[in-house]
Amino acid sequence: MLKSLKPNYSIAWINKIAEVPQAAWDALAQPLPTPFFEWDWLHSMEISGSATAETGWLPNHLTVWRNRELVAAAPLYLKGHSYGEFVFDHQWADLAHRLGVRYYPKLLGMSPVTPAEGYRFLITPGEDEAELTALMVQEIDRFCDRHHISSCNFLYVDPQWRATMERHGFTTWLHHSYIWQNQGYQTFDDYLAAFNANQRRNIKRERKAVVEAGLTMKTLTADDINQSLLTLMYHFYGDTCDKFGWWGSKYLTRDFFERLHSHYRHRVLLVAAYKDGNGREPMGMSFCITKGDRLYGRYWGAFEDIDCLHFDACYYTPIQWAIDRQIQVFDPGAGGRHKKRRGFPATANHSLHRFYNKRLNQILLPYIKQVNAMEQQEINSINEEIPLKKS
Repeated sequence: MLKSLKPNYSIAWINKIAEVPQAAWDALAQPLPTPFFEWDWLHSMEISGSATAETGWLPNHLTVWRNRELVAAAPLYLKGHSYGEFVFDHQWADLAHRLGVRYYPKLLGMSPVTPAEGYRFLITPGEDEAELTALMVQEIDRFCDRHHISSCNFLYVDPQWRATMERHGFTTWLHHSYIWQNQGYQTFDDYLAAFNANQRRNIKRERKAVVEAGLTMKTLTADDINQSLLTLMYHFYGDTCDKFGWWGSKYLTRDFFERLHSHYRHRVLLVAAYKDGNGREPMGMSFCITKGDRLYGRYWGAFEDIDCLHFDACYYTPIQWAIDRQIQVFDPGAGGRHKKRRGFPATANHSLHRFYNKRLNQILLPYIKQVNAMEQQEINSINEEIPLKKS
């Protein structure tokens, strides 16, 4: 339902992205460096049953229109839990419970189960961004107040947008990811040369172990990818999640992966390991998304536990592919301090928070500032341990 604000703009909250024409949404989303707010990706999340009210991700997108033209949007979800965010606020929820404050649902801005930097409001280039941002923040505040929502949270935010939102009173919480950046490498050997001699030997040994296991690594993109490979990727993904039990983070459905073939394979990179040159079915595979000069690792799995295959499929072969195509940034996905030994330094990312309950606000804002100082120390400590060659 459209709510008229003034002659120029009207606002509508929508519960499925299909209510917005794809071309109108993508005119706002495609100019962004991140691929994870494009219509096809979000629509696949929703229509596949991966991000729905039943899974605790109720779509609740904010849209701003001038007449019939979409001029701004915020992908938002009402969350009934904190799973799939990879920003761990469970202690906040526990505190709220002890205070007798209802913590859920909370309003959340991120691409579902996708911990990759880049969230921001989507605004048509050439529009008054400051005016639209202020309008959207005011509407979010009204919505949360009207529905007694405890907090509004934006995760993995765009660094420049973060400064804008801090001026609107949002509080920054510091986290870190492990991000590889291209230091002008022309070859994989250039990448290896950045490490000390011991780590160079380790990486070469790990790649050799995959070859000695009789595996050939192949990279597949766009029309190289058939639907059966994406179905297989779902099974690899599910099997890997199952190995971690309760912490397995199995959120995506088979339909989500299969829909990518017809709607999103132009952004997919599969790194597949074939046994003894067998081109029929991979023994293991990693699933990545790419856009412009960025590469994102998402999921992986294998039929057998083969020594070092994970490292090659998820790090080394994607890095080699990235260097060959002048990719500048490779985010391999959440977790894993072992990434630092392979040239992925701890890199700051940020979330933004606003608490509408006074007691939560009074307690958590000073706490977040203390945590940020400790987190920066942790980032510094991790990066001191990277086995790089001494200058």
